[in-house]
Amino acid sequence: MSRSWSRRPQRRYAAARPRGLVRRLFDYALTFVLLGLLILLAARLDRVETRKVQSATAIINDGDSLTLGTERIRLRGIDAPEYNQTCQRNEADYPCGRQARQALARLVAGKAVSCSGWQRDRYGRTLGDCTAGGVDLNRAQVEAGWAVAYGDFEGLEGTARAAKLGIWAGDFVSPQEWRATHSEFVERKHDTMGSLGDGLREMFRF
Repeated sequence: MSRSWSRRPQRRYAAARPRGLVRRLFDYALTFVLLGLLILLAARLDRVETRKVQSATAIINDGDSLTLGTERIRLRGIDAPEYNQTCQRNEADYPCGRQARQALARLVAGKAVSCSGWQRDRYGRTLGDCTAGGVDLNRAQVEAGWAVAYGDFEGLEGTARAAKLGIWAGDFVSPQEWRATHSEFVERKHDTMGSLGDGLREMFRF
């Protein structure tokens, strides 16, 4: 009696070993890279610590920035007309940028200024929340209508606009648009996405 059977092709698994080795090497390399990034991140967390600056003498640069000692401060969350910017009121141009600066100078009026903030913008300025004589300068500029909301203070802007205060008493181009049409620097809003970008840039700045 003869036996018959079908010969099935044998599967070969020899090629699986090299793929497994490559996968393990890739996993080791990825782990090494992630550990390196964590070490770098930990080493640079000090760059995003809150900075506090205080000075008895403040130099008012324009309606939303000042200098304390050697520290340049950009008031966070607001945007005032640029110093050379003009606006319109009663069908006539007026120097709204200079008036915005004068408004901030009146708020300071020789008082000691204190600012705090953890971000630096791409121009090296600290984005700060500042007070002078107990007055919140960021808030006050928007309340008086000499700055627009720029990532914060939207409610205060609405109140100033309804009351036609400051630049809201006439017509004006937003400071952001004015910069874009006068070859000035580009500045992102001080909102959540802007804060994330500034924080990452600050942590990994050498």
